Amino acid sequence: MIDRLSLISNSAVANIAQNTASRVAAETALKAAGRPTFILIDNNIDNNTKKYAASKEFLYQVTCLIVYLAFVAAFVPKISFNIGKKLLGKAHPEFNKFRSMNEYMAYFKQAEKPLSNRRPSLEKDQAKHMFKHDGLRETLLGQENPEKYPLIRGTIELGSLIGSILGLAILAPEVGHRTIHPIMRTLGLEKKQASPADNKVDVKA
Repeated sequence: MIDRLSLISNSAVANIAQNTASRVAAETALKAAGRPTFILIDNNIDNNTKKYAASKEFLYQVTCLIVYLAFVAAFVPKISFNIGKKLLGKAHPEFNKFRSMNEYMAYFKQAEKPLSNRRPSLEKDQAKHMFKHDGLRETLLGQENPEKYPLIRGTIELGSLIGSILGLAILAPEVGHRTIHPIMRTLGLEKKQASPADNKVDVKA
């Protein structure tokens, strides 16, 4: 168990996983722009096929981005923090210093700043009420290199990474399958498939 926790909080792993939400969102946005573009500039495909394939690919990548931002990025980090706090809180009391994932991330962002920049930021009116428990504010205002609690950061990022994989591999394709074809038909890029009733032959004579 200790080895696993050390892996999660390891600085190298944290650097790889850091800013999972921003990285995945940026990568998906680039795919939404790049893949349809490459399809459209392919001279070995006829124009109708290119238009259909590029539109379908664009809609799929946009669907992935919407699913990721609306569900994975919005909820998974909070769920990861809460699970980590519940499972690890007794052995690692640093989890209990923070009431929510948002509070930890706000603390982490302040701890990342040089002390000379951190102090003016924390003295602003809208920030004066922050971190007034468990000595967090005093730590940020008084220490050049305050504790960043890598185990908490690693837990959040690991959860985000797993959520990204599951969301983009399972949830996004399912949502895309149910939404892309109706949109394509609405845009006139795809014809509605005939129902079995439409294909019946009138045998009366």
